[in-house]
Amino acid sequence: MKKHEVITCLYRISQKDDMESFKQLYRYYFQRLLRFCISLVHIKEPAEEIVNDVFVNLWERRIHLHKIINPNVYLYVAVKNQSLAYLSKDRLRETVDISLLYHDHLKFTLDPEQIMITAEMRKKIEQAVDQLPQRCKLIFKLIKEDGLKYKEAAAILNLSVKTVEAQMAIAMKKLMTAILPYTREKALQRSNKGTL
Repeated sequence: MKKHEVITCLYRISQKDDMESFKQLYRYYFQRLLRFCISLVHIKEPAEEIVNDVFVNLWERRIHLHKIINPNVYLYVAVKNQSLAYLSKDRLRETVDISLLYHDHLKFTLDPEQIMITAEMRKKIEQAVDQLPQRCKLIFKLIKEDGLKYKEAAAILNLSVKTVEAQMAIAMKKLMTAILPYTREKALQRSNKGTL
């Protein structure tokens, strides 16, 4: 969905109590917000509950939705705030649901360019992303996975745009360093096949 389509959905929900538009908005944002929430609370079940609560609150306050200027920032900040409230209430929980791997979502959202990347290369990239520092990884995923702009990611995380830019530069440098040996190896293999 493009931003204007999301705003149109919000308008329909706000002015016409349009449940179909609400369902469309939910389907569009749920997985993105869930991944973001899991990166904050580290447990799938409460993350699902938090994201669903955000949508319930959205429906309950639907009369004001037409006032939202940037839906991405609004929803991500709502999830962040709910997650922080959850963490402050439930500091005792320290388990991590390891079944929630970054690549599980990739198989459902591959664009044609990503499909061309070999499974092996994807694995190298995923490993490199997993090795990033927490804040760097979160920023990288918001921008590269969820397609947010630097300014939106900065607003969601309450950081400056310069900090987001710096963290993305670090992430890209580390990713390139991690996959460069692999790409050289594959290029060498291709050139060796051509000389046989």
